[in-house]
Amino acid sequence: MSTQTYPATPEPLWRPDPGRVAGARITRFHAFAARHHGAPDPAPGDADPVAGYAALHRWSVTELDAFWRAVADWFAVDFATPPERALADPAMPGARWFPGATLNYAEHALRAGREPGQAAGPALLCVDERQRPEAVSWEQLRHRVGSLAAALRRLGVRPGDRVSGYLPNIPEAVVALLASAAVGAVWTSCAPDFGARSVLDRFAQVEPVVLITVDGYRYGGKEHDRRETVAELRRELPSLRAVIHVPLLGTPAPEGTLEWADLTADAVEPEFTQVPFDHPLWVLYSSGTTGLPKAIVQSQGGILLEHLKQLGLHCDLGPGDRLFWYTSTGWMMWNFLVSGLLTGTTVVLYDGSPGHPATDAQWRIAERTRATVFGTSAAYVMACAKAGLRPGRDLDLSATRCVATTGSPLPPDGFRWLHEAVRPDLWIASVSGGTDVCSCFAGAVPSLPVYVGELQAPCLGTDLRSWDPAGEPLVDEVGELVVTTPMPSMPLRFWNDPDGTRYHESYFDTYPGVWRHGDWITLTARGTVVIHGRSDSTLNRQGVRMGSADIYEVVERLPQIQESLVLGVEEPDGGYWMPLFVRLAPGAVLDDALRDTIRRTLREQLSPRHVPDEILAIEAVPHTLTGKRLEVPVKRLLQGTPLEKAVNAGSVDDLAALRFFERLGRQRATVSGSDYGE
Repeated sequence: MSTQTYPATPEPLWRPDPGRVAGARITRFHAFAARHHGAPDPAPGDADPVAGYAALHRWSVTELDAFWRAVADWFAVDFATPPERALADPAMPGARWFPGATLNYAEHALRAGREPGQAAGPALLCVDERQRPEAVSWEQLRHRVGSLAAALRRLGVRPGDRVSGYLPNIPEAVVALLASAAVGAVWTSCAPDFGARSVLDRFAQVEPVVLITVDGYRYGGKEHDRRETVAELRRELPSLRAVIHVPLLGTPAPEGTLEWADLTADAVEPEFTQVPFDHPLWVLYSSGTTGLPKAIVQSQGGILLEHLKQLGLHCDLGPGDRLFWYTSTGWMMWNFLVSGLLTGTTVVLYDGSPGHPATDAQWRIAERTRATVFGTSAAYVMACAKAGLRPGRDLDLSATRCVATTGSPLPPDGFRWLHEAVRPDLWIASVSGGTDVCSCFAGAVPSLPVYVGELQAPCLGTDLRSWDPAGEPLVDEVGELVVTTPMPSMPLRFWNDPDGTRYHESYFDTYPGVWRHGDWITLTARGTVVIHGRSDSTLNRQGVRMGSADIYEVVERLPQIQESLVLGVEEPDGGYWMPLFVRLAPGAVLDDALRDTIRRTLREQLSPRHVPDEILAIEAVPHTLTGKRLEVPVKRLLQGTPLEKAVNAGSVDDLAALRFFERLGRQRATVSGSDYGE
């Protein structure tokens, strides 16, 4: 796929010092699991932590029952009814976890405020574009959740009913999620920048009985009124029995709705309905770019265990820590962020633009909230690098020990910029996972070194492999990302998929009984991971498969290029067209000299196969509402598919950007051999 090689012994960019390794929760968990659950004994003292993690990981994926019981014991998961065992049936799809167990996710999320020593700081720090953090104590959060949960029960909400939120990243959204979980209801949310059609494509599938909604939101220094959208949602969701009004912009509650303040004012200790381990917790949605979004159902117990492992062990979070991740309620990273509460961590909520009033906005939030782990997108890191920012010089980021990135692979230059522009002892955690599991397959490990351009390792309990088309494992070669054993947070099902057909087709058609995620991946002989982009938008030149992420990393390093989009288009006559579209930096011109520079750079840094057939300038790269490049829908447009059939218009950030590709597809269908910009 790529000519990139992975030397056996490169020099790490960063290596944790022995004290950090010894103090990491994952190190202490290893010792605990060895004493009580049969994990391999950890190596003594100053032995190689890489070998120690490899042994622990191998045990975690070969002895799934013992590993997940160890996780439950280490984090003192409070089962109201104890399980018979951790894993009763490992078959995928349909693995059965912790049969017989009952528990409640919200009870675990709020217990740090109840038990002495479990909290060191507020539960929430809430920030908007004014960047003045406001704290919500654990007691305040518990009481608000208790009050709203009692109100939901009075409204007739029962276990299994759906409660929906049309809310930004504000404390009310956290309260609503936890109150729904406390009742045993199923939570689902969309951000208020989603239009009515996008929201209805999602909520109408699950038929919510309660809608909790703002009147508008603030973004980029402006107020955005959403009352008309809310009125449309009320008209188009006949299942609603109640609407709760959150007056973020200060407007009165519309007729027939309930006031948020009236339902959350009482200091009520929450009552937690104990539900089976596999009881639905929430519904997340795929981007839905080519049809209705998949309504992905995940369980209370599965998310609880997976997020305790991911946040407590891999992110090394606990009482006294502060977790800030830039996200919105329409993306799985918001649900992941809220789960920081499970570890007693203070969760930082930011409601606003990622770059307002200036590009360094997120770094300033990390500074002002004293975030110990700061999560953002790879695209934001690269924008900061291109802007020449030096956050480590200009801000006090001494509390921030880790910067994590997701959304797309962090290019090597992003690693180097963080190392140089923030500080050399910064732990850089590029992570990769998906909405489908609401977690990470690979990424952060606090005891391991960091290599430029590579994720540190597969996560515990995740049997991550790289496979060729015949299902044979690959090392130091690009293959399909597969997971060969079940994870507790894998979907229970899709909501409107009664016979499981769509679920099976999404992950298990290629390799029966094995999860195929749809990414290209390299597992190196050193145990690190490289993500190359989506395999469902594969580039294929002369029979060699290539990843789009490799091309983006090289092209977007050029100062004249802000963003790019590369596609491989199979043509009716058997030909293959690989165009590269570039959004230029202000003042840049796509002339022959710049085209030659792009071609030469790709040829030298990747291979001649990576050089596109054409290079075309565009005004904007279209994305999903959560910021991912729309490779597959654009490819379909270039093959002549009409816009309304190629993409779900409500799932994209800029429909006008797509119309350019639709026009180009029509031109290509009618004008053979035309020159489209070269």
